[in-house]
Amino acid sequence: MIKYDKLWETMQARGITQYDLYTRYRMNRSQLNRLRHDRNVEVNTIDKLCNILNCRVEDIMTHYPDDNVF
Repeated sequence: MIKYDKLWETMQARGITQYDLYTRYRMNRSQLNRLRHDRNVEVNTIDKLCNILNCRVEDIMTHYPDDNVF
């Protein structure tokens, strides 16, 4: 399972709000909703967030082992 709890901490540390993401950076509100609920997002979204926040993937998300396999 992937969780995005670190995203909100990193955003706060960088002084960037959810409002900034969808007004200044044109991020879709549905993408923010998916992140808030730890749902699937595209790798491109993660890449954009890393660029906006000037951070690494590890600063945005954490993997927790579960039974989700092919």
